[in-house]
Amino acid sequence: MEGGLSGNTVVPNSNDKSTVLDVKPLRMLIPQFPDTSEGPPFVCVPPNGPFPSGFSPFFPFSGPQGSQSTPDLNLNGLISTILPIRSFRVENASPMDAAHGTHKQKSVASSSVKKKAKVDKGSKLSFTTPINFDPGISLSERDDGNRELVENVLSRFDALRRKLCQMEDAVESHSGIIKRLDLKAGNMMMSKGVRTNMKKRIGAVPGVEIGDIFFFRMELCLVGLHAQSMAGIDYIKGELEGELVALSIVSSGGYDNDAEDPDILIYSGQGGNAGRDKEASDQKLERGNLALEKSLHRGSEVRVIRGFKDAIFQASKVYVYDGLYKIQESWMEKGKSGCNTFKYKLVRIPGQTGAFATWKSILKWKEGVSSRVGIILPDLTSGAESTPVALVNEVDDEKGPACFTYLATVKYLKSFDLVQTTLGCNCHDACRPGNSNCSCIKKNGGDFPYIANGVLACRKPLIYECGPSCPCIRNCKNRVSQGGLKFHLEVFKTSDRGWGLRSWDSIRAGAFICEYAGEVFDSDKARQDDGDGEINEYIFYTNRLYEPFKWNYEPELVGEASSDATEDYDIPSPLTISAKNNGNVARFMNHGCTPNVFWQPIVYEHNNGAYLHICFFAKKRIPPMTELTYDYGTPCQNETEGDNTTSGRK
Repeated sequence: MEGGLSGNTVVPNSNDKSTVLDVKPLRMLIPQFPDTSEGPPFVCVPPNGPFPSGFSPFFPFSGPQGSQSTPDLNLNGLISTILPIRSFRVENASPMDAAHGTHKQKSVASSSVKKKAKVDKGSKLSFTTPINFDPGISLSERDDGNRELVENVLSRFDALRRKLCQMEDAVESHSGIIKRLDLKAGNMMMSKGVRTNMKKRIGAVPGVEIGDIFFFRMELCLVGLHAQSMAGIDYIKGELEGELVALSIVSSGGYDNDAEDPDILIYSGQGGNAGRDKEASDQKLERGNLALEKSLHRGSEVRVIRGFKDAIFQASKVYVYDGLYKIQESWMEKGKSGCNTFKYKLVRIPGQTGAFATWKSILKWKEGVSSRVGIILPDLTSGAESTPVALVNEVDDEKGPACFTYLATVKYLKSFDLVQTTLGCNCHDACRPGNSNCSCIKKNGGDFPYIANGVLACRKPLIYECGPSCPCIRNCKNRVSQGGLKFHLEVFKTSDRGWGLRSWDSIRAGAFICEYAGEVFDSDKARQDDGDGEINEYIFYTNRLYEPFKWNYEPELVGEASSDATEDYDIPSPLTISAKNNGNVARFMNHGCTPNVFWQPIVYEHNNGAYLHICFFAKKRIPPMTELTYDYGTPCQNETEGDNTTSGRK
């Protein structure tokens, strides 16, 4: 207001938000009134007036003054010209503050907010979830979980995060700013009670197994493995005189924590790092550092989560739960910055399943495959794939499967009118999410099927990719299934199911693994035994009955109405692929009653025709050296496979 507070300059009747105002902060508690010689007397009026002569409203209370009457302050509705406080940008509290009302760490939470603001800026997504949303998790299950609950929570988080990324990609111009939609998804899950193991505890966490992998720190919070979204040490006040006790630590490469022995971790304490506005300093024996020191003297167990770079996507990290450790000793030494740093030696409790040790072994195999025990062939594909596929037998003396010709993709022996041919896209660079003119995006219902790193956003009855007939560039993000193998796979001899397939790399949910390559036949020809008396076990049928499953996001969580949209396959004509004589690594994937892989029909055009491809994607996160399996399906009543109804099932 003109002549209002002394020293404040306000532009009258201005709605220009870009104008820089010289306004003193509210923390000045001493009222300051203008001297009578400096201007008009101080006047106090309601925000919407009426204003005496010579005084004008200011932003955000300026606007059409249709009525100069004093507003009724008892009205339930908001005055239209007043902006609610939530419309102004404020720093969000740490998600852990909302989850755990006690034991707050101010310094950690503060740094967490600052880091988040740098990368999670400018998200255009805005929606509200229904108040009566049912998370499907009881109060007791939120405190104490189990394996089914842990996998359910992680699966729902993955689905929600993928959908948020897909929505953000469709509305956001490519500015290069990293969107932390994992934090957004995690906060939404927590606010709606989609979580488990909220009760903090020493030792193992119900439902979390050694070797489990995570791709985001927020996932550790949701399943109760590590409740701090940023801090490396999680702790509570113990029952003994309220002293601090360490629960878990995350070793993610921020400090020098390396040790040659995979069962030993040299962990650096927290704090003392240099920042933008501060220099490095000596670490203090407080908070997490004090908790580790107390746990050393108590001899209590500490959960250890190891973090390192993703072998496939170098900009990302993978976290593996390495089990329970005990702190053996502690000391202080000069760090690289020249300041004193606390060091803690943690030793893994014997008898636990290998986790980090497996990762260390894989790194050696990649440096020299000859170090792999049981290696038969370093590359089963003989160079047909850009990434080699090892052949390994650690079970018996068998030297390999029956001979076959390696094909990188499906082979159509004749023209099959599987889908209606349509024109390719008209993009001359790369197809981009949100481009309403891209015909390939239109055929996918207006949604770009993939998000960052080529991860499938949502499962669909049928997905259309850009093909050779499309003018877009070869590395267009809508050609994921045509890029060949990305993961370092291994064909290995199982103990009871012949040969199987697994990966040396961690695989995230929705990641493309491989295509089912082989020869497309008429069903009757594919069932023939080629006169050698052997049943063809390497057949894929699209018309079998497959166990339905829910993989996509929950519409209610993103403000959409509940939908009955199907995820089941919708293939115009049945497809039968034989990989007995010609095929790829997919022929070695066994059936699983609880599979970790699913198949997705994909169509793209080449040679003036539209052809169907069967592509495999990860159903959930898959740790290294875990066998890859999918549902072989059940033969339909009208499917005649001779007298052997289990053909194709290994």
